[in-house]
Amino acid sequence: MPISFLYAEDDPMSRQVMHVMLTKLALGGGAEVTIFEDSSNFMDRVKALPKVPDVIFLDVQITPHTGFEMLKMLRGDTAYDGKPIIAMTASVTVSDIEDLKKAGFDGLIAKPVRKKVFPELLDRILSGDAVWYVP
Repeated sequence: MPISFLYAEDDPMSRQVMHVMLTKLALGGGAEVTIFEDSSNFMDRVKALPKVPDVIFLDVQITPHTGFEMLKMLRGDTAYDGKPIIAMTASVTVSDIEDLKKAGFDGLIAKPVRKKVFPELLDRILSGDAVWYVP
């Protein structure tokens, strides 16, 4: 069964880049990718997916629900227990990383995402490693 990904991202260029990387670079192209352009009706839309995503990427600065709010929704539903939830953001400081860890994110990939390192980061995430990548 192919690995499935969910990415909630409001920036069109970021959506396009991640779609290409998840479908073409990752796993030899055998992935199912769902991308939400905003976070409206987030949990209704997640629950309507054909299966629980194996990895969830959340833009931190998205509306109407922030990445932190979406994380809280997912963590409140046992169907998503054990699924890696990775923050995606362009503005990253040391205190931001601590806030993301305290909130319960399993990792961070700073944007812009670099295609040379992304496959390795994804392999580590799928292996259960915590990935906190800020170049």
